[in-house]
Amino acid sequence: MYQTILVPLDGSKRAEAILSHVESIAKSNAAKVIFLKVEEEPIMLERDEVIDIAKYHEVFDKQNELSQAYLDELKARFHAKDIQAVTKLAFGSVVKAILNTAAEIGTDLIAMATHGLSGLARVSYGSVAAGVLQAADIPILLIRSCDDPKEETC
Repeated sequence: MYQTILVPLDGSKRAEAILSHVESIAKSNAAKVIFLKVEEEPIMLERDEVIDIAKYHEVFDKQNELSQAYLDELKARFHAKDIQAVTKLAFGSVVKAILNTAAEIGTDLIAMATHGLSGLARVSYGSVAAGVLQAADIPILLIRSCDDPKEETC
């Protein structure tokens, strides 16, 4: 049923609550898993503000290296379980990057964990899951993660 599963992650344990579900779906469907991490480009200058561009590139490159290492570790864990997995590092708006990646690679399923915000907290801070849910035209698996990192899902 599913051939390609996109798994957006932010590096947190809460986001990783989806991984056991993805593992099960991928194994039962012989599906490929794409681990995606989106880096928002942090440079927003005020009028007349000057930055040390060399330092900026150093910090940006270091963050990208850490993100890629994180994704590579997840890929290795899935490969050890005989699940085909690849990684992708994207930049920009998180919701747009998830949707664009899904369209580019022909994803059958987007699987992600929500951080469980509701009501005013979700409205105030925005929600990646809500944004993807509203705009995607493919199936989405959402798992609500818990505050307690020992519990995988609520």
